[in-house]
Amino acid sequence: MITTTHKKILSNKDFGIRMLKFFMLASFFIALSLGMGVAGYHYFGHLNLVDSFYNACMILTGMGPVDKMPNNAAKLFSSFYSLYSGIAFLTTVALFISPVVHRALHFFHLDEKDK
Repeated sequence: MITTTHKKILSNKDFGIRMLKFFMLASFFIALSLGMGVAGYHYFGHLNLVDSFYNACMILTGMGPVDKMPNNAAKLFSSFYSLYSGIAFLTTVALFISPVVHRALHFFHLDEKDK
């Protein structure tokens, strides 16, 4: 037996506020990830801040590396940052669309009695 609680769907205004909160959380996560990349490329790759930002943006968006890394530490950082970026991208997408999916599931929810 499935037990459910019945709650009304959020109003459009409250849903907009929820979307804004999740957008801000996703933006913070992207900024944090980008900051880690910039710091790593600057420290390990000996790149200036603009080039570090450029490389971190390109990796985080899945476009690929731009500059060759000069040493093994920089290559290891770049490799692990690339792996992290793939997961970070999926996490950010999940954060951003989760309120929409939740609302859709809530909207189309069928009570077991209705079957």
